[in-house]
Amino acid sequence: MVKFLLWIFLLILCWPLALLALVFYPIVWLLLLPFRLVGITVDAVFELLRSILLLPARILGGRPR
Repeated sequence: MVKFLLWIFLLILCWPLALLALVFYPIVWLLLLPFRLVGITVDAVFELLRSILLLPARILGGRPR
């Protein structure tokens, strides 16, 4: 909602820039998508390593968080 209100504000002040932002937003989103996927993958790998390293403690009765 905030992005939409900022876009309306920009449309009122400077409509060519607002239309340019409207056109380029999907292109920038598509360009950044691989970086988001890499971030999700790296986070999942670190969580898997953490689970593997803490497995012996959980088996021996360590307190869960």
